[in-house]
Amino acid sequence: MKAEEIKTLFEQFEVAAISIENVECWSARELQKLLGYSKWENFEKVISKAKEACQNAGEEIKDHFPDVRKMVEIE
Repeated sequence: MKAEEIKTLFEQFEVAAISIENVECWSARELQKLLGYSKWENFEKVISKAKEACQNAGEEIKDHFPDVRKMVEIE
């Protein structure tokens, strides 16, 4: 990956970040787009592997992958 591509991707990640209780976080739906996954089902597999890696590293999954649901506004 070229340096300019890395810089652009980094900037996109920074824009997508949100702060919850002073902790920098990203929505999986936002990351899905940034990482080029067109289908949620494919990205969900990646998330499952990341959770497994987290657990294998001795970390609590819930500390790094909180189950948050995005609410849709109904008018």
